[in-house]
Amino acid sequence: MASKLLQLAPHEAENHLELSLRQAFQLLEPKLRPPFPLKILTSDECPDLTRAILYGALTETHLAKTHIKHLHATVSDGYVLFVNLLARIVNELYDKLAETAKTQVLWAAGEMVDVSAVGFSGLLVSLLRQIVGGDFGSGNLWLCFEMVSLFLGKWDCLLEEDPLILTSALYNFLRLLADHCRATVDSRLDALKRLEIEFCVKMLREQFGLCLKFGRDLIRLLQDLVHVPEFRAIWRDLVSNPREFGVAGFLDVAQIYSMRTSSRYFSLRLTPEAETQLRFMLTHVKFGNQKRHQTWFASKFFCSPERETLIVDIVRFICCAHYPPREIIHSNTIPRWAVIGWLLKSCRKNYVEANAKLALFYDWLFFDERVDKVKNIEPALSLMVHSIPHYIELTHALLEFLFLLVDNYDMEQKDMIANRVSSSFTLLINQGLSRNLENLTSGEIIPPPLKEKLRCFLSDTRVGTAQEIQPSKTLGHLIPMEVGTALPEEHLTDV
Repeated sequence: MASKLLQLAPHEAENHLELSLRQAFQLLEPKLRPPFPLKILTSDECPDLTRAILYGALTETHLAKTHIKHLHATVSDGYVLFVNLLARIVNELYDKLAETAKTQVLWAAGEMVDVSAVGFSGLLVSLLRQIVGGDFGSGNLWLCFEMVSLFLGKWDCLLEEDPLILTSALYNFLRLLADHCRATVDSRLDALKRLEIEFCVKMLREQFGLCLKFGRDLIRLLQDLVHVPEFRAIWRDLVSNPREFGVAGFLDVAQIYSMRTSSRYFSLRLTPEAETQLRFMLTHVKFGNQKRHQTWFASKFFCSPERETLIVDIVRFICCAHYPPREIIHSNTIPRWAVIGWLLKSCRKNYVEANAKLALFYDWLFFDERVDKVKNIEPALSLMVHSIPHYIELTHALLEFLFLLVDNYDMEQKDMIANRVSSSFTLLINQGLSRNLENLTSGEIIPPPLKEKLRCFLSDTRVGTAQEIQPSKTLGHLIPMEVGTALPEEHLTDV
């Protein structure tokens, strides 16, 4: 029997996961039709029946409800196996699924939410990760529409059973909405943007206490949407009327600066395939041999100009979610800073480049060693140091951008930000992570204005106990990353 689940080219081999599901279905098909036998299944029989039911639910649309009722009647493990198999299909096979099977996967996911199946939140995360940023193809927009509809439609159940999954959805849809709002007028996007705005605003207005668990990257993502009327209104309340959000103890948006964003959020905007390939590059590819791997990665994941925004997510992921072990750090494997340098060179749009640099330096602005990780700030300094002397333009550009952030990101918090950036430099130096830092302050390769400002940040006069973040009166001076920066366009040389 040919597969009804996958669309495979003639030269492609059978998939082992799909084959196991199909064989179970073929073996047990007579037992999948009512009336069902009144028999208690043994522990050995349950897994095969679950596989058969899953295959039937995804390939026999007209009998899908019958199959799920059969599952409800026979399940004995809290739906663990069913959910795990469904998540594996999403993670490993989604792109190859037949169109009807994709529809059934979304339907089955909704059914698992309704019964509070064990592990349903992991399944929803898997589906969220299949939405590709910057991809305006009909299939990708359909998946995005279905997922935001699911989160709105199952709101009460999700809020009761696993509210943190709503923060994962918020991260995703804030990022996706920024891409969708930049797109040229496209009627296909209108309904989708309305739903995305509805969900994100609902989260921020009704569950702001939950949103605070998101951490400081919530502010970074909201910056990209300040031009949208609904989010502009949220900004006004954050600045002028924080009590509007009804969260006890929340008095000012600057409080969010001190909250580190969990690393689990940063993989949400990478597909499992993109994450696997990126981790392979950072774990197995030797420094000096990376060019062909980078070329393949770019052709696969930056294949259209609109997908360039993924670079921002990858930079943030590398800084905050990929921590190579000691043996990798001390090997000749391509380091994190080198991959980030290549990604910055890959930027073609000014606003993407600005947002990528902000992603690189973001934790510097609020770094507190009591809650933050040194590994999050190390790649930026390593990139600046190792770009001397052959790629000095990159070093100049990064220093200029960092100083621009200090002076303009939030004028009310300028002293605090300067102190945190200075503390970041000092902490990295004290831990020996950048032994060649003197290259930045000696010689003639760094322009005198940059050198003098850097020396100021490295001086003992700025460094000490981390300065507490004070309440801000206004966020009107937040640097507008959406429209780029005042920096001149740099030529980013290959690193």
